[in-house]
Amino acid sequence: LVQEGDVVTAGQLLVRLRANQQQAAVAQAQATLLRAEAQLRQLTAPPRSQEIAAAEATLQAASARYERLAEAALPGDIAAAEAAVNASQASLAKVLEGTSEQQLIAARADLANAEAVLRQAQRAYDRVKWSNEIGALPESAALQQATNNFEAAQARLADLQSGPSQADVANASAQVRRAQAQLDTLRAAMPADLVAAEADVQGAQAQLDLLLAGAREEAVAVAQAEIAAATSGLQQALVALGETELRAPFAGTVAEVMIETGEQAAPGNVLIRLADLTHWEVETEDLTEFDIVGLTSGDQVMLEFDAIPDLAMDGTVKRIRPIGEDNRGDIVYTVVIEPTAMDPRFLWNMTAAVTLVR
Repeated sequence: LVQEGDVVTAGQLLVRLRANQQQAAVAQAQATLLRAEAQLRQLTAPPRSQEIAAAEATLQAASARYERLAEAALPGDIAAAEAAVNASQASLAKVLEGTSEQQLIAARADLANAEAVLRQAQRAYDRVKWSNEIGALPESAALQQATNNFEAAQARLADLQSGPSQADVANASAQVRRAQAQLDTLRAAMPADLVAAEADVQGAQAQLDLLLAGAREEAVAVAQAEIAAATSGLQQALVALGETELRAPFAGTVAEVMIETGEQAAPGNVLIRLADLTHWEVETEDLTEFDIVGLTSGDQVMLEFDAIPDLAMDGTVKRIRPIGEDNRGDIVYTVVIEPTAMDPRFLWNMTAAVTLVR
């Protein structure tokens, strides 16, 4: 996409690797995300008025047919028996449900009030208990009454906390069985058409209730989780696709291209060298430990160039690498120098002579 000498901007595409698999993975991830989003919209969308009207019409038709058959052939009071079953089932559910939190709160409040009254009565009693006629004094009766009320509140709270007794559950269950048996007896005398009509009514009512209730929270949560997973998968696929493109990290000039179209790029190999030719640095390679003693960042030096004999300019020491290297027995340090001016004749890896200004 670029050639040596091209000027590029930051973020410009330099090399594109073959990315058929990565592009297919992105397309698949996008389709998965769209499908998950569509499923969530379908779950959370309110029922259409046409669907509700159709369900209500079905229920009305089933109810009308059932009523016609019931009026003509019903030998007993099915409605009363059904009401008895519903009432007994509600009673059993209430027994099994046990004490509500509101009842417990009220019982605890009653106990606290009774305890406060008991303390007050006890203090009043203590003030007159020395009397020989203590039993006849009103303080004695008040203390006894407060004690009885406190113990009654304790017993009521304990009873509520213990939950329903086995006897209560057994009694409520027996009532349900008796009511159901009565209903079954009445239904046994019903024609088969009436039984089928009742089943149609129940099915139509259940369908309408399901339509009006909307999506369950669990189903919505699953759909939302699928969207999150699909989004993550798409992000991963986009990252993998982005890794097939090499873009310029900064604005500069393409100094060297080391790959051709159709070649395979091996991991770790340099593909393109990019240079910022508006900002040059000179690195020394032969300044010894004796040369750099006393040299610090910001010091001025003189720069001369072998290929440009008519050019000499000042430079500023930018940094000194703190670790020296052995060069034929001498310890040399790399000093990075920034020229104070730029010249269009500068090229990469030119030789420069550095004169230290003491």
